[in-house]
Amino acid sequence: MAGKFEIKKTNTGFVFQLKARNGEVIAVSEVYQALASCKNGIESVTVNAPKAAIEDQTIENYEKATNPKFEIYMDKAGEYRFRLKARNGEIIATGEGYQAKSSCLNGIESVKKNVEGAKVVELE
Repeated sequence: MAGKFEIKKTNTGFVFQLKARNGEVIAVSEVYQALASCKNGIESVTVNAPKAAIEDQTIENYEKATNPKFEIYMDKAGEYRFRLKARNGEIIATGEGYQAKSSCLNGIESVKKNVEGAKVVELE
């Protein structure tokens, strides 16, 4: 069973969340002005995530990966995070903050697994 994308309307547009099979949110989008754009973002994640390289920006002299890629970085709070960039370099999804790099890597693997066959649900 795959994960699912949930689209929510906000005050300023539309966002999506990718949820794992267990219901946990594993990635979120930016705010899109239009529903169609949000759905295009989901399509982009679905296409790019499974084959995206991983660029670990938390190590010195890290090797730059080509897009699409997951970038692992340290946030201001000292937590590990990831962002998925499309082929054009746009950020199309981001993960939560993790205490351990291994958990962040697990989050990336979860995104890769859960996008395949994920349903898209529009929430009220």
